[in-house]
Amino acid sequence: MKKAIITGITGQDGAYLSEFLLKKGYAVFGLIRRSSSFNTGRINHIYTDPHDPNGRLKLIFGDLTDGSNLAKVFHEIKPDEVYNLGAQSHVRVSFDQPVYTADVDALGTLRILEALRSVKTPVRFYQASSSEMFGKVLQTPQTEKTPFYPRSPYGCAKVYAFWQTVNYRESYGMFNCNGILFNHESPRRGETFVTRKITRGATRIKLGLQQKLFLGNLDARRDWGFAGDFVEAMWLMMQQDVADDYVIATGESHSVRDLLDETFEILDLDWKKYVEIDPRYYRPAEVDTLLGDSTKARKVLNWQPKVNFKELVRMMVESDLRLAQRDKTKLRHQESDEEDVKMIMAQTAAGSLGHKK
Repeated sequence: MKKAIITGITGQDGAYLSEFLLKKGYAVFGLIRRSSSFNTGRINHIYTDPHDPNGRLKLIFGDLTDGSNLAKVFHEIKPDEVYNLGAQSHVRVSFDQPVYTADVDALGTLRILEALRSVKTPVRFYQASSSEMFGKVLQTPQTEKTPFYPRSPYGCAKVYAFWQTVNYRESYGMFNCNGILFNHESPRRGETFVTRKITRGATRIKLGLQQKLFLGNLDARRDWGFAGDFVEAMWLMMQQDVADDYVIATGESHSVRDLLDETFEILDLDWKKYVEIDPRYYRPAEVDTLLGDSTKARKVLNWQPKVNFKELVRMMVESDLRLAQRDKTKLRHQESDEEDVKMIMAQTAAGSLGHKK
């Protein structure tokens, strides 16, 4: 049985990749940071699966800022594959926390590479690189040969991690590959990312739970795909005879306005009545357009995306509509409970007054 370690297992990609690898028969070890509460909502359905008697998903404490612990984990588990998905992955937040972003996203990757270099058995390594490395694009569409021009601390950190991954591959003969993934979304996407922010907000507006949706640059264009499709590409890279780097993208570009049009049309709403622009959501340096050319991945890996843009948006809207309905039901119950509490307190107060008389 193959063993894989996933950093960032509690994130969107980590959850989909865990499911994928478990179906392939892997034993999966997820690296999670120690905290006062578990952030395992995306993987609880497989972590606590009562139909998996072998318990092939295990969570272990670790942190990309602690190189000695990483080395200890790798030596104990002796994995066949390591997928580095852990990161401070929000581009806008990276401007507010540039040092932390560099420590985790850039140096964190270097710590993993150094730890893996000390493991005696061969380990295959996947680095989650990003289309944000292209930033102020010098070529459209972007391929594996397009020069990087990052426009955020996040993008800069990812460029560093990319080249360290290549350098360790060429210097030490390690099986290291970079997946240059363009934007990939799903119902499991964090609610602070623009796609999920829109589908979550729109469905709450539809059910009367929210009045307004505040956004930044509506003209930004991205190549949006489905995260479930993209994790398959990660695995395919790791199964090749020779390690290499691949752009993973749909080859289609859509603006934030397109996303709004599609989302609100599904809900039979006019987004212009509800969306307001908030300058706080603009980045200090904008990335206007990203569009990937995944020809190499399609030819070498025999990979291609299965879910198109419209299907992706509908999938997210339907999921968030169910979530909004649960929110509404919960709110009703809370209001009902609050009324019950007020009634009980009023009755208690009346009884106390009667008793004093």
